[in-house]
Amino acid sequence: MMNPLVSHIQALVFCAQAPVAIEEMHKCLSEALQVEVSVSDVLEAIEEIHQLFASEAFAFQIYAIGGGYQFLTKPDFQDTLALFLKQKSKRKLSASALETLAIVAYKQPVTRTQLEQIRGVSCDYALHKLLEKELVEIKGKADTIGRPVLYCTTQKFMEYFGINHLRDLPQLKDFALEENTIGEISDN
Repeated sequence: MMNPLVSHIQALVFCAQAPVAIEEMHKCLSEALQVEVSVSDVLEAIEEIHQLFASEAFAFQIYAIGGGYQFLTKPDFQDTLALFLKQKSKRKLSASALETLAIVAYKQPVTRTQLEQIRGVSCDYALHKLLEKELVEIKGKADTIGRPVLYCTTQKFMEYFGINHLRDLPQLKDFALEENTIGEISDN
């Protein structure tokens, strides 16, 4: 027979958006079940949950993280989820946002005026969206007249593009077109 706390703890951890601390579970379960639930009972139930989801039939597991417990996907599925999330978030960036992001990535730190000079159009909306998605952040102010804001990429940018350092970005020379040449050398 399954410990009745197991289902209640699963429900708590499942609905929580952040790790749930043992003390929170203890207090909530004691009040909800109107019976004193000990911390050791909670820990025992968590171990049962851990054993329950240890099977390969489940893609997730309960993990001790951030001072509490949370359901997370098992590491075996990391590549699948990374690809899914990357595809999902890529669909949400417009062409103008991607152009602006590329300029920030290669020219950082960069001001809005510099971005607009390179793109030839206003970047206000694209910058707003990139800041909102936390792909770009404000890194300070330039030491020029008016002290304009400087923009740089974030750690989330690195994760989004699957790189560890800016030097992992393709080099600009890789995008350079070959010089126009007059005449072709034939193999004849």
